[in-house]
Amino acid sequence: MLTYVLRRVLSAISVILVTLVVSFGLFFLAPQDPAGVICGPRCNTQRYQDIRASLDLDKPVLVQVGSYLKGLVAGRTYTSSGVTIECPAPCLGYSYTLGQPVTKLLAQAVPVTVSIVLGAAVVYVTVGVLAGTLAARRRGSAMDRGAVGVSLGLSSVPYFVVALIVALYATFLPRSEYHSLLDNPFAWASGLLAAWLTLGFTNAAAYTRYSRASMIESLGEDFVRTARSKGISERRVVYRHGLRAAITPVATILGVDMAFQLTGAIFTERIFGLPGLGVLVLRAFGQSDLPVLMGGVLVGAVVLVTLNLTVDLLYTVLDPRVRLT
Repeated sequence: MLTYVLRRVLSAISVILVTLVVSFGLFFLAPQDPAGVICGPRCNTQRYQDIRASLDLDKPVLVQVGSYLKGLVAGRTYTSSGVTIECPAPCLGYSYTLGQPVTKLLAQAVPVTVSIVLGAAVVYVTVGVLAGTLAARRRGSAMDRGAVGVSLGLSSVPYFVVALIVALYATFLPRSEYHSLLDNPFAWASGLLAAWLTLGFTNAAAYTRYSRASMIESLGEDFVRTARSKGISERRVVYRHGLRAAITPVATILGVDMAFQLTGAIFTERIFGLPGLGVLVLRAFGQSDLPVLMGGVLVGAVVLVTLNLTVDLLYTVLDPRVRLT
């Protein structure tokens, strides 16, 4: 078990490092002058030279990559309009467009996206797993056909259409806005409620089908028939034995879904006016803000790798039949 964990952790770190180096090459080693892209068309000579010097663009490629990696662990110094700015570790760069370290910008945006995704996950996992389990228990009934039909119908509508309808016509829901959880938990929850319900119920349609299919397979296993033959109540057989085995493939899909939602919640953030990671990266793309784009890619890689690693390690907890070697 320990060997497997260490191997997976080292593999995850290697993936992040490769992503970092490749992204750095795409953004900062392109044929087009990165300093000119970051500075913009109305850039003066002094500002242009400051950007080149701060990013070590006038030095060899290995020095540039090394300076970026060093900034992650030891911080870095930038110069803008003759002013020296300290970027403490972990320094992901400095946005000359917004005049702030990338780490600070991400620290403001990431909690918004995390709040949206985690709250929505609670909704779609709860609704989807319960609906799928009930449909599997009554396979072939009107309830089963109705659950499958509703889930298929809801999945056929593009998500942004559903989100726009909710944003325009669901006036009974609280106004969407972001407040810090630590400052005011009630305002935090009410401001995100519309986004949670929209993202939650649209994803619950897919999780209903996933849970139903997995539960039907689980209820046909030998251990379930053995549990029934021992006289255990049907409720306990379904929710204690069957559901525990059926939840493993659902958890795998959940880990991947949450990772992609954390890095791609742009529709939800834009439609509901929430200043999350997707909005920040999209604005950086429009402004050619390469350091922010680089920081967004790195955060996305860390999220994807971390959630995949977490799901792998949770296998033995969710399903005792799985052994990690």
